[in-house]
Amino acid sequence: MTITTNWQIDPQITIEADRELNNFPPLFRQLFFNRGYATEESARFFLKAQAPFNTSPWQLEGMARAVDRIVIAVESNELIIIYGDFDVDGVTATALMVDVIGKLGGNVEPYIPNRFDEGYGLNNEALEKIHRDGCNLVITVDCGIRSNEVVKHAGDIGLDIIISDHHNPGKVLPEAYALINPKQQDDLYPDKDLAGVGVAYKIAEALLEKFPESDLKINELLDLVVLGTVADLAPLTGENRWLVRKGLRQLQQTTRQGLFSLANVAGLDLKRCNAGNIGYILGPRLNASGRMESALASYELLVTQDIQIAGQLAQELEIHNRERQQITRETIEKAKKLITNQVQNDYLLFAADPGFNSGVVGLAASKLSEKYYKPAIVCTIEEETTRGSCRSIPEFHITEALDQCTDILVRHGGHAAAAGFTVTNENAGELEERLKCIAKEKLESLDLRPTFCADMEIPLSELNEKVLEQLEWFEPTGYGNPQAVFVSRNVQVLSKRTVGKTSSHLKLVVSDGYSKFDAIGFNLGHLYTNLTSTIDMMFTFEMNEFNGRKSLQLNLLDIKLAY
Repeated sequence: MTITTNWQIDPQITIEADRELNNFPPLFRQLFFNRGYATEESARFFLKAQAPFNTSPWQLEGMARAVDRIVIAVESNELIIIYGDFDVDGVTATALMVDVIGKLGGNVEPYIPNRFDEGYGLNNEALEKIHRDGCNLVITVDCGIRSNEVVKHAGDIGLDIIISDHHNPGKVLPEAYALINPKQQDDLYPDKDLAGVGVAYKIAEALLEKFPESDLKINELLDLVVLGTVADLAPLTGENRWLVRKGLRQLQQTTRQGLFSLANVAGLDLKRCNAGNIGYILGPRLNASGRMESALASYELLVTQDIQIAGQLAQELEIHNRERQQITRETIEKAKKLITNQVQNDYLLFAADPGFNSGVVGLAASKLSEKYYKPAIVCTIEEETTRGSCRSIPEFHITEALDQCTDILVRHGGHAAAAGFTVTNENAGELEERLKCIAKEKLESLDLRPTFCADMEIPLSELNEKVLEQLEWFEPTGYGNPQAVFVSRNVQVLSKRTVGKTSSHLKLVVSDGYSKFDAIGFNLGHLYTNLTSTIDMMFTFEMNEFNGRKSLQLNLLDIKLAY
């Protein structure tokens, strides 16, 4: 077995923190400490999923001006357009804002651009048509923070633009009527990690204060908030943890017919839905329509109450998701061939082709980055421009790299780990070379191997159902609040086999001489041949349910030779 990963085990809890947390079991103390909670008060806040600070929507810069303008539009029956994005975060934020403003008596309609015809974010043609149709107020959700020129053009033709977004702003902000984004400089809102739907939720909170007579309950919106927040990989800490905890409860009792239908098609029991189910089951299906055709199908699914329409839309999303999976596999294989020489020679991978579907290039880039542990960019070459989607590794901030190439980009934006851009075809080659140079400068002196982090070492004999029950207190887990990860050393392999259609998964029975467990290693089937009889394992601890039977199971993240 070749050592291709770094293992990092968090340091032992300090004496001071151990004393502060002595009312909790020892396992809890270590997990709290690893997550930055070293006092009993902060740990109890975490367990209750309470934000460590008081928040008000009015703390957000631009909120008061935005809400005043929306109130005027509602009371004067102005047409209001909610301009969203085509991913789950944008679609749920659009549905939330249309729902709220509509129930407050506003004349409101959605607009979600087509990924293939219009691309990401605001565009002049759409806004000009919106204005011709009689609209003077557009509210963006999950987009707009870097659309400076488009926003200026909108103002020139008489459109008021309220931007609500959560992406990283550029150095110069767009000249919007109002701008709501917790990441903008000098914004006083204490939590900077809200998703786009989270920012929309804060606008809803402020609006309901202006319409106290409304019978709309703010908690009824949390099923949309949890979908967008988890699917967009917003950190499940701070206020997001509170929103997701409450949102999961609302999702489990949702009245949205479309979500019932989607869960039924996917074989999911909504009453037992958790954050992982959103990330791996509901989220991909809601994303599928925007990747393959138009995100309006996902929007309609979230807002319809017609059982027949909901069923048809759910089936449509299921079909789109299967098509998306197949096209993604084909794109990855073709991209691998395009980067054959780059894998050994470059610190950033760049694959562009006219045949790539722009709806799946981000997924392909993610797989390439994961496989080769390098920043990866996959692009669709169109008639005049090249549109790319980027995925990166912790050592390389991809949006900052794109910021250094602003002079040759049409537009760009994103986060540290993911971004997108549009560049003219004549500048695409120069962009590739410049990004590769930036990556080389940042990465060539580093040992580039994935680092897997574990909370603590633990003997298998200490794992039992009580431990599993205690771990559930740390839910919801996900990005920013990972599941508890353990390492057990010198474990005996009692049996081994590969499973799955392509033998890509590894199934083991392991023991430390006292306790015996089944273990599953997804996508670790390639380790089968060289697997020794004694190993070190990194894993999460879970309950496996199959055919109505439950059993404790180790979910393997990585395996190494025992030393």
